[in-house]
Amino acid sequence: MENFALSLENVEKYFPAANSGWRTFVYPVSRLTVPALRGISFAVKKGETLAVVGANGAGKSTLLRILTTLLIPTRGHAQVCGFDVAKDPAKVRLQIGYHTGGDACFYSRLTARENLILFAGLNNLSAKEANQRIAELTEPFHLGDLLERQVRTLSTGNIHRLGLTRAMMHRPSVLILDEPTRSLDPLAAADFRKFLLREIVGAHGTTLIFASHTLAEVEQLAGRIAVLDGGQLLACDTLAGIKTTTAAGTLEESLEILTRHASRETL
Repeated sequence: MENFALSLENVEKYFPAANSGWRTFVYPVSRLTVPALRGISFAVKKGETLAVVGANGAGKSTLLRILTTLLIPTRGHAQVCGFDVAKDPAKVRLQIGYHTGGDACFYSRLTARENLILFAGLNNLSAKEANQRIAELTEPFHLGDLLERQVRTLSTGNIHRLGLTRAMMHRPSVLILDEPTRSLDPLAAADFRKFLLREIVGAHGTTLIFASHTLAEVEQLAGRIAVLDGGQLLACDTLAGIKTTTAAGTLEESLEILTRHASRETL
């Protein structure tokens, strides 16, 4: 498995049923009866870009959170750069950078530089190493004079750029993004996608796995596409391969065919 940056083998994740009132107090010890992921298996090669697509509730964010060690799989195994997410979570976190489209976890009254140094420290980088890394990333990430401004004065697009910089500070082998352009305007989203292709995947050779509802974004960025529905993996192939399998002309048509077929099988 040394050629793979990520691998999942029969990964399942179950949650307790949602309750209200006094029943919420027994939630932590309730039976795991609600499936979020059911038998997910695939692998991602080093330097590859994989998109995870599916409807709301399909299991995309759950899958990404397992890969980031924020959730532990109920069954099965998931590895990042050879480290098991359940057995070696600290080693996994050293290998990954994680950023979400709704990620606003910066200290608004600190400058961008101060935030980056703070979060770099949480990844065991010294202040000297953090400043050196910031200097290395300033030009490719187009930070410029943003570094000395308070985060609360930055635009949404610039905060996304800062968030991606934070995710790359410790030189991760794998970058994991959950709907990275969700709150960006069309022009900012287009710039962000070009930036990912040019600087992250192209220049750095970073393995990228991301979830998105924007099919044009998926087509532009992804080398392969993993299609989830109801916690099940319906397909994991190139765009051309998925179109061929479904005899469809577009990715949207392919997704409709795959999910329709899956729905019939569950009846």
